[in-house]
Amino acid sequence: MREFSSPSTVRTDAGDSIPGLLAARLARDPDGVFAERHEADGTWTTVSVAAFAEQVTALAKGLVAHGVEPGERVAIMSRTRYEWTLLDFAIWAAGAIGVPVYETDSAEQVRWIASDTGTRLAVVETPAHARTVAQVRDDLPGLAQVLVIDDGALDQLVADGAGVDDQEIARRSALAGLDDLATIIYTSGTTGRPKGVELTHGNFVTLALNAVDGLGDVCAVPGARTLLFMPLAHVFARFIQVLCVPSGAVLGHAPDARHLLPDLASFQPTFLLAVPRVFEKVYNSAEQSAGSGVRLRLFRWAAKAAEDYSRALDEPAGPSAALRSRHALAGRLVHARLRAALGGRCEWAVSGGAPLGERLGHFYRGIGVRVLEGYGLTETTAPTTVNRPGLTKVGTVGPAFPGTALRVDDDGQIWVSGPHVFRGYRHDLEATAEALVDGWFRTGDVGSLDDDGYLRITGRTKELIVTAGGKNVAPAALEDRLRGHPIVSQVVVVGDQRPFVGALVTLDADMLPGWLHNHGLPVMDAHAAGQDPQVLEALDRAVARTNEAVSRAESIRKIRVLDTDFTEQNGYLTPSLKVKRALVLKDFAAEVDALYVDTRHGD
Repeated sequence: MREFSSPSTVRTDAGDSIPGLLAARLARDPDGVFAERHEADGTWTTVSVAAFAEQVTALAKGLVAHGVEPGERVAIMSRTRYEWTLLDFAIWAAGAIGVPVYETDSAEQVRWIASDTGTRLAVVETPAHARTVAQVRDDLPGLAQVLVIDDGALDQLVADGAGVDDQEIARRSALAGLDDLATIIYTSGTTGRPKGVELTHGNFVTLALNAVDGLGDVCAVPGARTLLFMPLAHVFARFIQVLCVPSGAVLGHAPDARHLLPDLASFQPTFLLAVPRVFEKVYNSAEQSAGSGVRLRLFRWAAKAAEDYSRALDEPAGPSAALRSRHALAGRLVHARLRAALGGRCEWAVSGGAPLGERLGHFYRGIGVRVLEGYGLTETTAPTTVNRPGLTKVGTVGPAFPGTALRVDDDGQIWVSGPHVFRGYRHDLEATAEALVDGWFRTGDVGSLDDDGYLRITGRTKELIVTAGGKNVAPAALEDRLRGHPIVSQVVVVGDQRPFVGALVTLDADMLPGWLHNHGLPVMDAHAAGQDPQVLEALDRAVARTNEAVSRAESIRKIRVLDTDFTEQNGYLTPSLKVKRALVLKDFAAEVDALYVDTRHGD
């Protein structure tokens, strides 16, 4: 067993809370910029700390006027937008508990979350969301009201709360302390029914204050700004909005991924947070836009220069003079355009949710965007390890976050302890007792700690594959490498109790037309492409490159290209873009079986 810890760098009092963070920021910096609000015409309107706090109070008064009592639950179902953050802080100011709901959740998921939490009031973004709630409203007798943001709900709340005394909000804001419940976040659920993770004010406060110190060069320097485009129903984005209060970073919201590149260009963030799939898509899109011929060769030369330069930074001698010259030329010809696609000012990116892979980590660092790969779960209020400026090893998820202790037991299972660890699963004592043991949280992930305390993630305990030959295979590393091919959307590695490892592959419909054109192939849909000999040959070459990282016993021998991609809409991806592996294996059992009809590949 190996264990490493990182001491907390902050002190907290029992009465500290998220409203307390906002009050402290207001006291020291009322005229500072808290956020920039995205307007319909594409411009950004500055919101000062004082203006934000005033809006929070006005909305909290409206919640009080609508009968919300301290400790009651208020649900938010919306895309990531300014109003989401405003409502979240207003709920806390009213002494209530926020319950996030993904805007893509089904009526049945809404029913489960609202009933399990006893939600008193729901604020949804659109009439369509209201109709989703209405489908299960009869099963939710405790749900008194559903308000719609796009129908003027926030203005109505402000008007209705005009008669509530400001002192009532001040009183309620002071009710919560470190140990009091702040939110209940339901795990996105790759298997089974989502569990309600109960997070306290102390979980957020201690983590945010430690982050200001541990990641100060990223989020607390003058001019720091970040654009949120991950769902605010996800703990990662939720933590970042709280972090922006003590750090002073300017917060922006991008509700529509289709407009992300223009939003990045106009907002110009200095740091971003995203899942690895976003970084893969940016890279693949840039490669595809290079076209073919000389331009494509130039892009790949520049990408190789970035990767080589970044790898050399980790060597004692550093980059050679020749490599520095090559890197500088690549920077002028290609890298500057790639940085411009991220807004032009982005120096840092925090990646979580799945392994990024060393290739992309070195590529982005080589073009001047340092990706700090981290690791965390809903149960740890997001980051529990993260690479930090001056404490970075590409390919790892970093050392323990300040205030965190890490343990990897003899079976490779990862355990976490610290003030950011959740207090339990709602209404599930059995699951809580299984997850929290003697002050340690059993993450369900497996990995390793190196001699410096840097963590590497192998995969999920429940996802480990044991072949018929007894070989243990962690699918995540294979899936991540193969997914790096431009036309590959998703990969599910299979082979449990089978003679060899195989994989189900889906194609990226957005990337496919450009890739076909660049390779001199006719236009075809994903179904036809999955049967085309030249496409399959390219995928086989990608599999061969993937297999270079593992032993033969762990290598992918056969793939099967599916007609259907995995998306949130068809239920095969969670809102945080994780594949629901168990559902895929169930629904595509015939395709998995077909991989093993001819077992001659299993020698």
